[in-house]
Amino acid sequence: MIAEAMLIVALPALLIGAAASDLTTYTIPNWLQLALLASFAAFGLAIGVHPGELGGHLLAGLGGLAAGFALFSFGYIGGGDAKLFACMATWFGLHDLMDYALAASLFGGALTLGLIGLRRLPLPAPLAGQGWIAKLHDQQAGIPYGIALAAGGLAILPYTDVFRAAFG
Repeated sequence: MIAEAMLIVALPALLIGAAASDLTTYTIPNWLQLALLASFAAFGLAIGVHPGELGGHLLAGLGGLAAGFALFSFGYIGGGDAKLFACMATWFGLHDLMDYALAASLFGGALTLGLIGLRRLPLPAPLAGQGWIAKLHDQQAGIPYGIALAAGGLAILPYTDVFRAAFG
C-alpha cells in the first residue's frame, strides 16, 4: 500500500509541484529534489528492491546528474532542471531512463516551440501585470524545462519497471 501511494500520489504531486514552481519562479526548490529522492527510498524499502537493482537506479541517477550538469554548464538548462532530471533518472533506473529522456525531450521541444510562438504575440494588458506571466512572455527568458521533465515523467510512469513492481 505504501509503494502504491508513493507512486501514484507522492511522485505525481512532487512532479506537479516542481513544474508549477518552475513555471512561476523559474526555480525548482532543493527540498522538492530531496523529497523525490526520499520518496524513492521509501518506495524501494516498501517493495523490497534488490540491492543490484538499487545500484542500477543509483547509477542512472548519477548518469542523469552528469548529463544534466553538462547541459547546465553549456547554458542549455538550469541547475534545478539538471537536479530534477537526475532525481527522475533515479526513480526510473537504467531500464526506463532512455524512454524518460525521450519523453521529456519531446515535451521540452513542444514547450519551447509553444513559448516561442506565444512570445511573438502581444501580451494582453491584464496578464502583463502578473510578474510570472510577464517573465514567461519575455523573449530573453529561458524555458522552464522543469515542466517538460515533469510531463515526461508522468507520461511514461504507467509503463515503467517501478510501476510494474508496485502493481505487479
